[in-house]
Amino acid sequence: MAGFQCPYCSMIMPITNQTRSTQYPSFNDSNGLKYSSYPDSCVEITFNCCPNCGQLTIKATGVGQHVKDINLKIRPRSSARQYPAYIPDAIRADYEEACSIVDLSPKASATLARRCLQGMIRDYWGISDKTLFLEISALKDRIQPDLWVSIDALRQLGNIGAHMEKDTNVIVDIDANEANSLIKLIELLIKEWYIAREDRKNLFENIQGINNTKQDARKNED
Repeated sequence: MAGFQCPYCSMIMPITNQTRSTQYPSFNDSNGLKYSSYPDSCVEITFNCCPNCGQLTIKATGVGQHVKDINLKIRPRSSARQYPAYIPDAIRADYEEACSIVDLSPKASATLARRCLQGMIRDYWGISDKTLFLEISALKDRIQPDLWVSIDALRQLGNIGAHMEKDTNVIVDIDANEANSLIKLIELLIKEWYIAREDRKNLFENIQGINNTKQDARKNED
């Protein structure tokens, strides 16, 4: 059975009549019914209701011949995850902006993902140099080889949006699916670097607290 992940609580819900509703309004007919063939102005509006948190996710997609260019997230406005405050504001801001424009401008989204990556390398690893290339090079021996290759690939793809080709007649583009893959890499790094560090810190503090309590109890028995 197909599933949908709620952007508010991350629960994966089954797609059923209880969790999803779809309407098909058009200029000629506002009844919102599904057509055997779509009118030229027909838009598909999809509502997903999360059974866990009750939040609605709404998206509009052009299915009529004249509105094929419509692909709009209505609620939430982007697919950005809500990260805790211990992740620096600048990193969260770049990540959220990259998510918000991924469909509108994938190339600009890739550039923001690149900037987000540089912010994490500087903040988490304490590596700062003249260029991101030098910073990633300094990171090479400190992370897994396959992760390093992917990080360097993100840098190069982000450069496509940040810098014009030497030959101005050459156009190298990035589509929304490719930009989304870069965002997923940023999310992976946030999880493996920041969230894992915080979880480890909380676990260690919890274990040390348990031990202190037990040792104090032993002393009281003596």
